[in-house]
Amino acid sequence: MDEIDRKIIGILAQDSRRSLTDIGAAVELSPSSVNERIRRLVASGVIRRFTIDADHRALGLDVLAFVWVGLSPDADEEAFRTFMAGHPSVAECHHVTGAWSYCVKVRMPSLGDIEPFLAELKRRRFLARSETVIALSTVRETQFTSPER
Repeated sequence: MDEIDRKIIGILAQDSRRSLTDIGAAVELSPSSVNERIRRLVASGVIRRFTIDADHRALGLDVLAFVWVGLSPDADEEAFRTFMAGHPSVAECHHVTGAWSYCVKVRMPSLGDIEPFLAELKRRRFLARSETVIALSTVRETQFTSPER
């Protein structure tokens, strides 16, 4: 991967609907060369998917919270990871260092939806302890930061 590939990825990260002609003009390549580079980046797994940036509030997901999870000593960690990966309210789940096992980013319609989520974690014997932090506002949130150096 070279600097042109990094620039292409940065452009696509900002707007994945940009035309090959626009991208080519920005990196000084023909549209067919840009297309070939994108195809190669997808085939090699550098670009994993193309996605959208949706307005969560418009979708009725008004609450953003971060749940710090301390796994129960007898928790099935693989089952926890599978549950997190498949749960519709979980936007992100990160295995972390320090006092907690995981940091889970959730989006939910209301504050009242957080308690049933935590209850489900307890019912499945995943949760020994937790701390939930509610985001009051978001200064910056991105799906990807441009790899340009």
